[in-house]
Amino acid sequence: LWPLDFSMETFESVCTLLGCVSGIAASGLLFAAYRLGLLYMLFHKTETKSPRHGGESVAEVLRSHGIKYVFTLVGGHISPILVACEKMGIRIVDTRHEATAVFAADAVARLSGTVGVAAVTAGPGLTNTVTAVKNAQMAESPLLLIGGAAGTLLQGRGALQDIDQMSLFKPLCKFCASVRTVREIVPTVRKALAIAQSATPGPVFIEFPIDTLYPYHIVSKEFGVKNPPKGLMGKFVSWYMNNHLMNLFAGAWEPRDVSPLPVNIPQATDVQVQKCIELVSRAKKPVILLGSQVTLPPIKALEDLGIPCFLGGMSRGMLGKDSPIHIRQNRRDALKEADLVILAGTVCDFRLSYGRVLSRRSKIIAVNRDKTQLLKNSDMFWKPTVAIQGDAGSFLVNLSKGLKGHRCPEEWPQNLKSGDATKEKNNRVKAEEKTDRHLNPIKVLHCVDELMSEDSIIVADGGDFVGTAAYILRPRGPLRCHVNLDKTSFMCLQVWIIYGDGSLGYSVAEIDTFTRHKTPVIAVVGNDACWSQISREQVPMLGSNVACGLEFSDYHVVADGYGGKGYLINRDDEEKLSEIIKRAQKDCQEGKATLLNVLIGKTNFREGSISV
Repeated sequence: LWPLDFSMETFESVCTLLGCVSGIAASGLLFAAYRLGLLYMLFHKTETKSPRHGGESVAEVLRSHGIKYVFTLVGGHISPILVACEKMGIRIVDTRHEATAVFAADAVARLSGTVGVAAVTAGPGLTNTVTAVKNAQMAESPLLLIGGAAGTLLQGRGALQDIDQMSLFKPLCKFCASVRTVREIVPTVRKALAIAQSATPGPVFIEFPIDTLYPYHIVSKEFGVKNPPKGLMGKFVSWYMNNHLMNLFAGAWEPRDVSPLPVNIPQATDVQVQKCIELVSRAKKPVILLGSQVTLPPIKALEDLGIPCFLGGMSRGMLGKDSPIHIRQNRRDALKEADLVILAGTVCDFRLSYGRVLSRRSKIIAVNRDKTQLLKNSDMFWKPTVAIQGDAGSFLVNLSKGLKGHRCPEEWPQNLKSGDATKEKNNRVKAEEKTDRHLNPIKVLHCVDELMSEDSIIVADGGDFVGTAAYILRPRGPLRCHVNLDKTSFMCLQVWIIYGDGSLGYSVAEIDTFTRHKTPVIAVVGNDACWSQISREQVPMLGSNVACGLEFSDYHVVADGYGGKGYLINRDDEEKLSEIIKRAQKDCQEGKATLLNVLIGKTNFREGSISV
């Protein structure tokens, strides 16, 4: 129907046309358009007196999908969504930066198996999330980003915080949509949530123009015609605006299904699984490399197989901290010896030297939901024996069932485990070395690992200090280690954030968020007054420490200022280190976010590692 949802360009063209035809013809045309508009409004009931608003429809769908948290930094464009979610029992967690809101939603997705949800305001609110959304895309986290937007008639006309948001997020998200009427909200949100979880999980984005979220009486007051031109043109403008408004709310509150849509998860075929069963049954030195896609832990399946496992990404912690098949050290050497390698959700990117660390003598089974990631760099440095586009966790379970009674020869994982013991003994020795000043970071991390409770979650964000922590800290269980996130989720007994002093600067304000929401966080800051991971290579290669130097800043005072509790720890506190950490744990249990500002010196522990 011509009167419905046509653009302002069409409107201007019609006005020009009306000026060129006779008064009689123009009156007839206008009357016909008016009749069509009336018929449309009668066909689609518009409840102009209803106090309901579009935010309620968003909240209804989220609740039906089991969403328990929405992370946000508040803005007027999205207020109806936040208020409706709160009324429906969805917890609203307000952060101090939009990127943090998305990082937190990402963490909830990884921990819970549901979709993480973040809602931010239009324009700069959304642009602030770009890094975090890209992080979710690369981590394959199911995430829904909700963004406000200028009113449907005002987009592209210089409205407050109006930018082309769709173009910004299309390269980052699996699905992008702009809601144009209130009746579109429910089907659009349902579709987005299903797509976020299907195939290779990832972020999706929906923008909500402000006039799709507020009640009719507010929208009509703010967006209705206030001073229309006189004469025929004024009548036409009034008709157009009123018709647009009626169309915006037409059918808004008709009953709609808000239940989850089916989620598509690709699976390995029986033929593929059988071929892999045959390869594993003949292998003498098999190895499994587990990646982030294996987040539904097939622990029993892995233990039944008895194959030594290297864990990366979100799979860290899957086997607990003392599993006989979990190998933490000497991965490169193990891959040289292996006669079979299973890449279960692991990608041949820079972390595997683009596939060059894989021996050409090895049989390689690659399993990944994403075809591009499955075959990354296979045209250059490696070739899969079997390549399966499917869910890695389900594949491992089916593989274990097919190999029932068959186990990897025990001497192979035992040999690799002995290498772990030797490396960890050497790390203990290095932890006792004195640095030029302040504390040895390896000793600090060993102390943290020994005192960390079994229900702890580890979050790591930083360069050199975090790189060291990866060798020392042992995740306590499945879904309890998160690398390169700014924040983690809520409602667990203890969260440890391992910060470099450089990375802390991005998000120290979130101590306020942790305090207000009584989130049990202990932040351990390795403060060496330097971007050390960069400096280590920049100085010897280029002869300058420019832009790498920081200060031994009083981050503990900042924590106190935000309502948390800060501790300064230096070499004078070396003998009291365990006592101070225990005190911080007690503060944390009492609801105070705690920050340990640990002054550390330099070691050669990671000498030779590079950051490019």
